[in-house]
Amino acid sequence: MATKTKSNKTESVVSKDYESVIIFTPVLSDEQLKDAVAKYRKLITENGGEMVHEENWGLTKLAYPIQKKSTGFYTLYEFRSTPDFISKIELAFRRDERILRFLTVSLDRHAVIFNQRKRNGEFNQPKKDLKQEGVK
Repeated sequence: MATKTKSNKTESVVSKDYESVIIFTPVLSDEQLKDAVAKYRKLITENGGEMVHEENWGLTKLAYPIQKKSTGFYTLYEFRSTPDFISKIELAFRRDERILRFLTVSLDRHAVIFNQRKRNGEFNQPKKDLKQEGVK
């Protein structure tokens, strides 16, 4: 836990875990998409945040058209920052014309553990054949 000193008062600044999913417009080139993704990664780290995980889900079909587009580039950021930073990053998301939609959620400790286990590959393991083990 970090502390800030402000005019003889000490306030504690608590970092929380967050996850943001962003849908970028499909008309971006690969270079433009990489620049946009790097811009938000840099925004998080420059404002005292810590990147935990970043994942590119690629071009995916949308459930319904957004701005007359039926596909979008999905990107997931998992990061740790202070709660007041979320309003800043969401304002940046709203102002960016390359973003069709975004969603930022706060992660509780169970979600953080689940995400770590998922990254370690503990899920979607092939099931053992019960007949080979002698169980019917």
